Amino acid sequence: MQADIGLIGLAVMGQNLVLNMNDHGFKVVVHNRSTNKIDDFLNGPARGTDVVGAYSLEELVNKLESPRKVMLMVKAGEVVDHYIEKLIPLLDAGDIIIDGGNSLFTDTNRRTIYLAEKNIRFIGTGVSGGEEGARHGPSIMPGGNKEAWPYVKPIFQKIAAQVDGEPCCHWVGENGAGHYVKMIHNGIEYGDMQVICEAYHLMSQGLGLEPDEMQGIFSEWNKGALSSYLIEITANILGYKDEDGAPLINKILDTAGQKGTGKWTGMNALELGIPLTLIAESVFARCLSAQKDERVVAAEILPKPAVKFTGDKQTIIGAIHDALHASKIISYAQGFSLMREAAKEYQWNLNYGEIALMWRGGCIIRSQFLNDIKKAYDKQPDLKNLLLDDFFVDAISQADAGWRKTVVQGIELAIPTPAFGSALSYYDGYRTARLPANLLQAQRDYFGAHTYERIDRPRGEFFHTDWTGHGGKTASSTYNV
Repeated sequence: MQADIGLIGLAVMGQNLVLNMNDHGFKVVVHNRSTNKIDDFLNGPARGTDVVGAYSLEELVNKLESPRKVMLMVKAGEVVDHYIEKLIPLLDAGDIIIDGGNSLFTDTNRRTIYLAEKNIRFIGTGVSGGEEGARHGPSIMPGGNKEAWPYVKPIFQKIAAQVDGEPCCHWVGENGAGHYVKMIHNGIEYGDMQVICEAYHLMSQGLGLEPDEMQGIFSEWNKGALSSYLIEITANILGYKDEDGAPLINKILDTAGQKGTGKWTGMNALELGIPLTLIAESVFARCLSAQKDERVVAAEILPKPAVKFTGDKQTIIGAIHDALHASKIISYAQGFSLMREAAKEYQWNLNYGEIALMWRGGCIIRSQFLNDIKKAYDKQPDLKNLLLDDFFVDAISQADAGWRKTVVQGIELAIPTPAFGSALSYYDGYRTARLPANLLQAQRDYFGAHTYERIDRPRGEFFHTDWTGHGGKTASSTYNV
């Protein structure tokens, strides 16, 4: 019996996806560059399963039913291209290569086109959920060559997380659309994690709460509007004790790592001219955390004001809850706005309601109000910004006062809240009919003759003023991002 699918790359995600596929009745053949990993896997986690090993790419390909489906779970970048080149001579027309890593969507665009020219179908798919999700049901976001989708759909939708009987896996779109949506997912994940960390920072350093107290607060929050995987695990982390019985969280070094997907999201937002302020600040917060040695020195040279919290703790805890809720809404609103612009720029037909549906289970950012996002786009598929939906108008209006109180409290206590603050500034800017960009345009025209539009003239007419009386009448060329 030939295998249904082959998988290359037996790191944690690869191994768990294979076991998930096996549990759902699919026969999988596996390969790894280090062949000892194949033996370790077959004799360890895969013992007693129907998984078979292949010690060369030729052997892997020969053990697959046609059209062959080969999934790469390897490091993004050159390694993916290396395996593609190795596989091309071994595959037949119509065979399928799947990249399940965190690849940059532009690489997926290129690979889809390149392989189509060789009559090989390519799928670039985001897989979210970490080790647990891969093993028991991840969120899967496939894009690429749509001709390949019917062949991988039964496998992907079977192994994906299921919510209300619906798989957290649907076709996203052509070329790099799947990996793009995964990139946005990861950007929102950066934002979610940062706002949770800011809430923790305010409660621990500002209010002087102990981890056990905060564990109870986050556990309670997880029962309401903030219910989500990240809130749930935050409560678990805060309650976890080290071998000596002390909270482990207090012993973890405050320097954060990152793999680049948040940075890619911010860079793409700049390219498309979409204000992605909260996610960008979340990336910068990680960068600042990495400057640990510098910060320790600066803490001695730049002392903080000796201000202590003297108000009612329960009141400010409620305000922090509201700031977290409102900022989370902003993070999703900005992420979906970026996807909307990307769909126009790259000519994708994205279904935003289905994307929210795919994120309800299995993935890191799964949360209760993804259902509300799904409803918002079901009601108005061309919704320009989530903030304009009635549900989110009400939710953020109710959180407004607490949100502002939290940001002010952070300023007074000299506790940084870059995500809370940038989200609030975006919200205030988005709902402001007249911003000070009129002065900015005047400045640009003054020093560079970049022109400006007038409120008493039709849009699209540009004017230049000789501000000094000795400038020229010729205007510089202008452009809009």
